[in-house]
Amino acid sequence: MKDSQWEHLYGPVPSRRLGRSLGIDLVPYKVCTYDCVYCQLGRTTRHTLQRKEYVDSQAILGEIEAWLHEDGEADYLTFSGLGEPTLHSRLGEMIQAVRGRTDLPVVVLTNGSLLWQAEVRAEVCGADLLVPSLDAATPAGFARINRPVEGIEIEQVIEGLRRTREDCAGEMWLEVLLASGYNDSPEELQALREAVEVIQPARVQINTVVRPPAESGLQALSAEELQQAQQALGPRAEIIAPLEARELMAGERERSEAQVRELLRRRPCTLSDLAAGLNMHRNEAVKYVEALLARGEITSSQRGANSFYMLVAEPGTTGERAADESA
Repeated sequence: MKDSQWEHLYGPVPSRRLGRSLGIDLVPYKVCTYDCVYCQLGRTTRHTLQRKEYVDSQAILGEIEAWLHEDGEADYLTFSGLGEPTLHSRLGEMIQAVRGRTDLPVVVLTNGSLLWQAEVRAEVCGADLLVPSLDAATPAGFARINRPVEGIEIEQVIEGLRRTREDCAGEMWLEVLLASGYNDSPEELQALREAVEVIQPARVQINTVVRPPAESGLQALSAEELQQAQQALGPRAEIIAPLEARELMAGERERSEAQVRELLRRRPCTLSDLAAGLNMHRNEAVKYVEALLARGEITSSQRGANSFYMLVAEPGTTGERAADESA
């Protein structure tokens, strides 16, 4: 039995903005133009500007076709995933192919870093909704929070976003993620507001750090700070982060690890089992599993092609029953 039915699809997962969203992975884990300090998937492993067919597009389309054939239900089909989706050189072809197979709206979640390229703009314009990000509008803020690959300047990112909004018929929702001490100063917020006036997105969606980020010590904004940022960014701005984000993040790792332990107390699980139980992507679940493995609180056992994780037996127990149930 495979660890997951799909290699390139995940979900549908509930989304505050998109309802039930079927995620479509286009690039391998953490292949990206940025190395954002807040990324919940960890540090970028391949920092690049190179566009190519990182994953076989026909394999991706085949899985989408199979999912549709099984009467899969979702509110959106979302090109996003483990890295920057616009790095895939056949993104446009896949968007058009999907739109020819279903009436479900297509979304592209992107960091917006390549939209200054005309061919990338043409490709993403095939989507019904574009959700790019812009976390800073000054060179210093951009370098501090997004850590872009060499060759990307914030001025070209903003111009690319403006051109995309002009060229594309679908709506643009611009996401701004704010982290305390990184991009939330009055000067940074004023620069972001000026960029918003240039780009003219339909919405500006303010987020903050909720899940454990790539860099430890990163802090979410408080409810009051989020509301101040909303005022600073102008009438298009709305807060999509939970107002208690700072409190949520403070205990997120402990809660998630406790949830992993609770799931494993019932029975051994694969990574996909844990990700489904925790309502997160499997590559995020890896962080909690690795931490528990490192502390010796859980162990793993290979069963065919799958790795099953289980709690280390407590004194007075053998753990054999749970292990047997997974066979």
